[in-house]
Amino acid sequence: MQVSLIILAAGQGTRMNSDLPKVLHRLGAAPLLHHAMAAGRALDPEHVVVVTGHGADAVAKAALAFDDSTVTVRQDEQLGTAHAVLAAASASVVHSGDAIVLYGDTPFIRAETLQAMLEARAKHAVVVLGFHAADPGRYGRLIASGDSLDRIVEYKDATDEERAVTLCNSGVICADAATLFRLCRAVGNANAAGEYYLTDIVALARAEGLSAGLVLCDEAETLGINTRAELARAETLFQTRARAEALENGVTLTAPDTVFFALDTVIGRDAVIGPNVVFGPGVTIESEAEVKAFCHLEGCHISRGADVGPFARLRPGAELAEDVHVGNFVEIKNAILGEGVKVGHLTYLGDADVGEGTNIGAGTVTCNYDGVMKHRTRIGKNAFIGSDTMLVAPVTVGDGALTGSGSVITEDVPADAIAIGRARQVTKPGLAAKLFDHLRALKAAKKDAK
Repeated sequence: MQVSLIILAAGQGTRMNSDLPKVLHRLGAAPLLHHAMAAGRALDPEHVVVVTGHGADAVAKAALAFDDSTVTVRQDEQLGTAHAVLAAASASVVHSGDAIVLYGDTPFIRAETLQAMLEARAKHAVVVLGFHAADPGRYGRLIASGDSLDRIVEYKDATDEERAVTLCNSGVICADAATLFRLCRAVGNANAAGEYYLTDIVALARAEGLSAGLVLCDEAETLGINTRAELARAETLFQTRARAEALENGVTLTAPDTVFFALDTVIGRDAVIGPNVVFGPGVTIESEAEVKAFCHLEGCHISRGADVGPFARLRPGAELAEDVHVGNFVEIKNAILGEGVKVGHLTYLGDADVGEGTNIGAGTVTCNYDGVMKHRTRIGKNAFIGSDTMLVAPVTVGDGALTGSGSVITEDVPADAIAIGRARQVTKPGLAAKLFDHLRALKAAKKDAK
């Protein structure tokens, strides 16, 4: 059965007190919107339609960054959730199969829950996701008989008996796409807010003699983000889950509560992650690699057996082959390090290719930026770069070559050659003592003059 996702992401989120659209606030180093898209991706949807509104261009850009096949459509006026679904219908890409309506500010829906809703569709025309709330508050109540949903009652319209029900509406709905759009067109706005509510389609379906079903999930899956405080609590929940999942998958976390994951962090079994490691987006770590304390990683790949840190930073485009060593206070950006490369400490490698077995001495810098453009440094296999070498790109150091410590290398170095680019040392015996005596005398004279 084909399935399409309709993700509602038009809201401003005024309670966030921010110029940024609510769905672009970050959770696990990714926009809230990406979390909803990631859950839906597991269903292999035929189409994904994101409904934008406030900050439409920025939201559309974020959606396309996650999946460039996403269709975005603008809801110019935010007149309710049913109105938003009809905006998605106007995109004219969803014609058949089932459609699931998700929310860009609800990041914890699991793929397994969405799959259960699809399975329930075999029995019911419309399927609603519900949960038992510890504090039902002002949630809409689901009045059900087993897995059959009779109606949804908004809190303000509920009787005391209905308000005592703890089964609440998440807002997530699955239905045949054609049925969903047809029912949404029949929704009215005769309510206090004058809005077109998606939840009204349940009553409309039942009035037509169609069945409505119910799937339950844990309350935590339905958590919506409306304030900065809720975002902070969601971050705590996300990190707790990510740490537990990593441990379950065979990753060693020596101090789990201090490690911070991103939505898309991938770590192989038997990898070791030390304390106070922070993952930005786009990090993959293979089995048996180690990341030591106080490292920050983003957009990088670390191969089997490599070790990084402590106090290292890997930036986007950093590719570490097997058994690479990157030590303390090293920064790697847009650089490929071959198997067995050693970069011990106090070094910056940006826009570089380093061949296998090469040793990079302390304080080495690839001078990759001329103030206008970036240039690449290429270092061959089994080379030795002496400490405090400045490699002024574009420049190539051949296989087996060596650079002298303290050199500024501005020309290509052939294979097996030694390159030394520094001034000759000049030594003046006894001059230091004479200079210090002169300086002390000057200092004393200034003091007496006061």
